[in-house]
Amino acid sequence: MDVEQDRDRERDREQDRGQDREQDREQDREEADVSDQEAGREHDGPVAAVFTRRRVLAFVLALVVLAGVGVAYTLHAVEREDDKKYGGSGTAPGATPITLAGPPRLLFRSTESGPGYGHLATVSAADPGGPRLVGDRTCERVYAAAGTALCLVVDRGVISRNYALVLDDQLRETRRVELSGTPNRARLSASGRMASWTVFVYGDSYAGSSFSTRTSVLDTHTGAVVESLEDFAVTRDGKDVRTPDRNFWGVTFTADDNVFYATMSTFSPNRTYLVRGDFRARTMTVVRENVECPSLSPDGTRLVFKKKVSDDARKPWRLYVLDLATGAETALAEARSVDDQAVWLDDRTVAYDLPAGTGSASDVWSVPADGGGAPVRLVAGAFSPVPLG
Repeated sequence: MDVEQDRDRERDREQDRGQDREQDREQDREEADVSDQEAGREHDGPVAAVFTRRRVLAFVLALVVLAGVGVAYTLHAVEREDDKKYGGSGTAPGATPITLAGPPRLLFRSTESGPGYGHLATVSAADPGGPRLVGDRTCERVYAAAGTALCLVVDRGVISRNYALVLDDQLRETRRVELSGTPNRARLSASGRMASWTVFVYGDSYAGSSFSTRTSVLDTHTGAVVESLEDFAVTRDGKDVRTPDRNFWGVTFTADDNVFYATMSTFSPNRTYLVRGDFRARTMTVVRENVECPSLSPDGTRLVFKKKVSDDARKPWRLYVLDLATGAETALAEARSVDDQAVWLDDRTVAYDLPAGTGSASDVWSVPADGGGAPVRLVAGAFSPVPLG
């Protein structure tokens, strides 16, 4: 019995020693794994860092390549556009200067492809399709009256700036006003005293992501400037129009250098109106709806304007003439959509510009103001026409 007990005790001790040896081996394996892991970290650390640096460098290099491609594409697009504007065989600026005095002519901004693109030019009123005289001065928009010109320019430096230039009869600058946006419309009163311009601006809260307009008026005799017609009081049917989303553009002056007509629009509701303004009183009154870019006839009795006739974005407008005494509207024979503030060549004829195919070129057309006749192209490669003399 004692032998058996001794044997059992010995067997238990052997089992305990076996378990201890197994625990020692397990501990050794764990310590070995830890050592391997630490050795791996010591070995992989620099390698991982190298891989990370390589990935960053590859990413940076890819960005540089993409940026270079983008710049190259932009420069190529600009070069192609410049070639369309200046690469043609159009008339170059000559040695003979352009002046406002002289025989009857048509002044305009040349859009003929060649070295004279964007420059002011003139043609004979008797032969508008004949040779043009191109000057040194460039304008985005131009208007002239009584020996004074208004020229809207873009100074494309490192930072582009826009200006309204008042010019004398030799087209020399007499006054400069910096503009708050992109030039769009320009007008002078018949005496040349009152000047007005409209620019496109961005960032007005009511306009959302789109642009709005800003229209200013300058008295060239006193130097007084109204920065925005939005500062004027407006009434409609005897009630104040105080909505903050009012926009104004397309001013045209009467002969007294005080009363004017213009377009007012609102975003909510989306409407356009003809307003009659008083410069000295700083007031405007709504006359009627759906009138844009009015232009007063030389005799002061009619307005030519563009009227919205369709929701089709390709052809939304048509030119009409409004008789101020009777309120009668007459559709003109030009059936194409004209996005311009037309000018009166005389009491019987109006002129305007239309795009000429693709690109930046345009042509000047005319049509009778009584609704009869047919449109006639006066000058190819021309924009912003003004009669002189």
